[in-house]
Amino acid sequence: MKKIISTIVIFTALSGMAFAGSFLFHGKTKENSSYETATVKKKNIGSSILATGSVKPIIGAEVKVGARISGKVEHLYANIGDRIEKDQVIAEIEKKDLEAQVAQAEANLKAADAGVGVSRASFWPALSAETDYGAKGTTYFPSQGDNFAGLKVTMPLFNGQDLYTIKQSKAAKEATKAALEFFKVQLSYATIKAPISGVIASVTTQEGETVAAGLNAPTFVTIIDLSRLQVDAFVDETDIGRVKVGQKALFTVDTYPDKEFTGKVKAIYPKAIIQENVVNFDVVIEIDDPNIELLRPDMTTSVTIYQEERIGVLVIPRAAITKEGNSKFVLVKQDSGAFEKKAVKTGAQSGSDVEVVSGLNEGDVVGIKRE
Repeated sequence: MKKIISTIVIFTALSGMAFAGSFLFHGKTKENSSYETATVKKKNIGSSILATGSVKPIIGAEVKVGARISGKVEHLYANIGDRIEKDQVIAEIEKKDLEAQVAQAEANLKAADAGVGVSRASFWPALSAETDYGAKGTTYFPSQGDNFAGLKVTMPLFNGQDLYTIKQSKAAKEATKAALEFFKVQLSYATIKAPISGVIASVTTQEGETVAAGLNAPTFVTIIDLSRLQVDAFVDETDIGRVKVGQKALFTVDTYPDKEFTGKVKAIYPKAIIQENVVNFDVVIEIDDPNIELLRPDMTTSVTIYQEERIGVLVIPRAAITKEGNSKFVLVKQDSGAFEKKAVKTGAQSGSDVEVVSGLNEGDVVGIKRE
């Protein structure tokens, strides 16, 4: 009887060892309800970096318009939210004094011009409005009204005083002309025009106020061109090495959570931004989305920057992969319902998806351990 019992125990032990050896050799396990399944399929994926940021006007798209002269604001033609075109008049400063200065300078120019004519007419008759100065040996042909009509004579040399007087009158005319141009420019400052097209974002000076122009020009309005916006994305220092100019980017804003806006990396600031011991780098995203008019400055953004896009590659969930040393494995479901352990080689990752380079075929079913 003891022999029979011993034989049964030995047979049972050998059977268990054979089953275990078979499992270890073939890498198979029975179907278990503790596993979920996923199908290997083709998909477009790309490795990406996630960042947060905000919408900002590009350089030159936000302009504070001020005054270059002092005076009372006579007219203000802008309100917050108004659409403004370039060179449109925004405000006018009282300018009667400037207009009087221009009129006076114009009168002075006429007087200076007359003075030049008098200086020329005071000397040799051959010196006309078309002739500046005489020179020794200059040939002069008298007109029919001259006593020397028909004779060829030589123009005498002017003395130094004569030439100095003419030069002085001409210089006085040029100075008066320059003064007139100066007063015209000053008068133009009284009419304030929009330097860019855009929307009035703020108004800081009211009609009737007196402004004083000094080192800091008083601001009348702030204009923003809403068609020239960008996204400043803050990328962690661990990811900044993978960001390159020209990479594709997608972003969303809180007010349109289901809408993605497109763009691309335009610039990477070389200096880091450190907040609460966290090091980030400012990455400028150029917006090339046709719906850019929906955006407003300072909107918060969630940005995805794509390093490499893979078209039509086999993907599986990242949770289906297990690691043993330097190797990666998945459990592949067989026709019998059991799972077979197979080694795989992976590539790019995007979110929860992982590219499978080798080891699986499209349509294979892999097991995922339930949590």
